[in-house]
Formats: sequence, C-alpha cells, structure tokens
Amino acid sequence: MITLNHYLIVSAMLFALGLAGVVARRNIIIIYMCLEMMLSAANLTLVAFSRFHLVDGLPDYSAQALVFFTITVAAAEVAVGLAVIVALFRSKQSVDVEAVSKLQG
Repeated sequence: MITLNHYLIVSAMLFALGLAGVVARRNIIIIYMCLEMMLSAANLTLVAFSRFHLVDGLPDYSAQALVFFTITVAAAEVAVGLAVIVALFRSKQSVDVEAVSKLQG
C-alpha cells in the first residue's frame, strides 16, 4: 500500500535533486530544467496531500485544480524563459552563467 509518506519522500528527493542542479550547474538550460523539476515536486506534494485528505470518507480533489493552474502557468513560464535564454545566447554566444551574468554590451 502506497501511503502519503511515499509520495512525500519521492517529492523531497525530486526537489533536492532539482536544488542540487540549480546550485551546482553553470549551464542556464540545465538550471532552468532543474527549476521546473522543483516545481513538479511541489505539484506532486500538493496532489498527494489532496488525495490523502479525506472529507466525509472520500478523497478531497479540490487542490488538484490548483495543480492544473500551476501547470498552465509553468507552460507559459517555459515559453517566456526559453525565449529569454535564446535571446541571451544570441547576444553572448554562450549559455554559461558566468558569460551571461554581466549584462553589459
């Protein structure tokens, strides 16, 4: 039987892996993917709490509507974020954090 703790452990591992990727990597695209992984871990936690919260003996799925909203916002974020990364790559010819950290001409 899979319990809430199993979901929370998987979510914590995904979040920790994403955080380690953000801290340790220097490639902007990898950092961006790790940020998305952290968002997915938060969504997994929200769905797990929603599923295991019982109201009148039935699971309460109301928080899953919030997950759909965050997925929609994340899709828009991906479109804008990748556009910014492409623009930075075109101007600096690199996706390294050090090359992009100085936004002077």
